[in-house]
Amino acid sequence: MAFHAEGLVAIIVFYLAILAVGIWAAWKTKNTGSEGDRSEAIIVGGRDIGLLVGGFTMTATWVGGGYINGTAEAVYVPGYGLAWAQAPIGYSLSLILGGLFFAKPMRSKGYVTMLDPFQQLYGKRMGGLLFIPALMGEMFWAAAIFSALGATISVIIDVNINISVIISALIATMYTLVGGLYSVAYTDVVQLFCIFLGLWISVPFAMSHPAVTDIGLTAVHHVHQAPWLGSINSLDIYTWLDNFILLTLGGIPWQAYFQRVLSSSSATYAQVLSFLAAFGCIVMAVPAVLIGAIGASTAWNETEYGVPDPMTKKEADMILPIVLQYLCPVYISFFGLGAVSAAVMSSADSSILSASSMFARNIYQLSFRQNASDRELVWVMRITVFLFGASATAMALLASSVYGLWYLSSDLVYIIIFPQLLCVLFIKGTNTYGAIAGYLFGLILRITGGEPYLYLQPLIYYPGCYPDENNIYIQRFPFKTLAMLTSFFTNIIVSYLAKYLFESGTLPPKLDFLDAVVARYSREHMDKATLVKSDNIVLNELAPVNPRHSLTLSSTFTNKEAFNYVDSSPELSNTEDN
Repeated sequence: MAFHAEGLVAIIVFYLAILAVGIWAAWKTKNTGSEGDRSEAIIVGGRDIGLLVGGFTMTATWVGGGYINGTAEAVYVPGYGLAWAQAPIGYSLSLILGGLFFAKPMRSKGYVTMLDPFQQLYGKRMGGLLFIPALMGEMFWAAAIFSALGATISVIIDVNINISVIISALIATMYTLVGGLYSVAYTDVVQLFCIFLGLWISVPFAMSHPAVTDIGLTAVHHVHQAPWLGSINSLDIYTWLDNFILLTLGGIPWQAYFQRVLSSSSATYAQVLSFLAAFGCIVMAVPAVLIGAIGASTAWNETEYGVPDPMTKKEADMILPIVLQYLCPVYISFFGLGAVSAAVMSSADSSILSASSMFARNIYQLSFRQNASDRELVWVMRITVFLFGASATAMALLASSVYGLWYLSSDLVYIIIFPQLLCVLFIKGTNTYGAIAGYLFGLILRITGGEPYLYLQPLIYYPGCYPDENNIYIQRFPFKTLAMLTSFFTNIIVSYLAKYLFESGTLPPKLDFLDAVVARYSREHMDKATLVKSDNIVLNELAPVNPRHSLTLSSTFTNKEAFNYVDSSPELSNTEDN
């Protein structure tokens, strides 16, 4: 394949435009708000992100390189097809559920990151433990999509993969470093527009290529390969359900999502943003589905691609850029490439910012440097943005199983963080002992289930498992959902058991080394005890939330209303008198 100078120029122009928008947004946030709120402006944009920009940035966070490339691949692969393209519906439902049940409680409490409620209720140790799977998910996701971008660019303009990965990562890291959420949000608007326009412009040209059969015919009839609508084998129903539930529920507990929720000017806006993004995810998936269908409807021996077809060459994961390259005119394929690179950067920048925000807020400040100045936190975030961006780039270049690592880490987010989030928001009485037990049980059950992408053999062979071509056993049983439910119920059972043992006097108070039960209502630990006051959160009973433009980090963790509530409680007053 010859080097395409025109394609390289098009990519450079696009990247410079994105960088310019990011720097402009950084300048905008520098001149917005008080200097004392600079760190919060970087993390949650000063909590004044409107519906338009917020809707675009939340949608762009989900509609990444993996989303559009993966959707096209699923539709194209024979035997799978549209029936196995679960991401569009799964992520859309995830955003709807997040908006209905999670956005309002999180935003109404004025949190800064997703880990704040865990550290309030369970303490800084548990917050540190939950930071590990959250960080792994964000970093491996960024690395996976950087890797996908390098491969995509190399297909169309034939440049070195490593160079394209490094340059893309540098640009995304640069504007994230200087502007934080404002830069990410405003560049997302441009990137989402490019994705929509670039893919939709490419579809008619690809569909009208002489080698492409009518996709309506190939949807239900075997022409060049199995119909692209696909089917679900009866033996794979439980696997399909396990993956679908993982996408739907596991898509909620991500800092990249809650960063947008917490940046909204009100709790109601946070819910509306989630619903807008759910609609956006469906709309943006349509051209990717069509491109996958076009790939399945093409006689590749009649194109410059030749034989064998992409599936035989094991290039099915690159079907979207291959369609752009061989079925579209040159200038259209370059525009489509801009759309793909836009999709990648719109997700990568969000993951890097999410990881650095959690580290600066929940690890550095709340665990080690409670009195850290705002200027100090800003520099910590800048340094970690650079370090996490460099780490994701290095993994994209060096790791041979980046996608396998991301699959495993995203499973841990679903199995460990999601049940903990349910407990911390909606279950009264859970404590640190239950949280740790649930964490460990979920982790053990997931690891022992194996991971084919990492060639990790299972230690527990569930019913229906079978060996693949590499003799690695594949689980048909929905063991991921089993692990998630086990983690959830373990948290509740162990929490109530610990509470009973200490309050009944069966265990002496000195054994409460985590201060999770005996010291729960002491003044020293009041900020932990009063997250979920005395009743479960009921969404329709929550007070309306007004826009908060200058909420500081220190005030976020001081729930004054909760202190007043506890002070006026006769039960606690009697306890203190005694």
